[in-house]
Amino acid sequence: MTDNSSQSDGTAPDIETDGGVQTSRRNVNYLDAQINIFKPATPFMRDHLKIVWTMFVVWAIIVFGPVTATFLAPDVMTSITVLGFPLHYLLTAMGAPSGALILSFIYARKRDQLDEKYGIDHSTKQAAPDTETVAPDGGTEQ
Repeated sequence: MTDNSSQSDGTAPDIETDGGVQTSRRNVNYLDAQINIFKPATPFMRDHLKIVWTMFVVWAIIVFGPVTATFLAPDVMTSITVLGFPLHYLLTAMGAPSGALILSFIYARKRDQLDEKYGIDHSTKQAAPDTETVAPDGGTEQ
């Protein structure tokens, strides 16, 4: 019986990475690995976290900015009307959800650019068609 818990002769098969720098050819159990979001291990992770933290700060300003401004200057925020609504209501009720949608779009575009920069491909590979055709009920057509 062979021992499956140790590595073989030191050679490992090629491993598809996340676009970061591969430092060794050993297998890593990523479920048990500790990840530090303040000190990422690869350039891809560093660039991705820059995007995430930037979007988080912008989101916090969009969501909490109108509320804070209303607390600090309630007369100004309630006296200004836009489209018949007080400014504080318009920014909170319509600006925050709209801002979240816009941030989602920007994040998706930035992430696509990051994937392209590091050569990450998310497309799925199609299996070659079998000679038998699968019927809608799960059986095979003849």
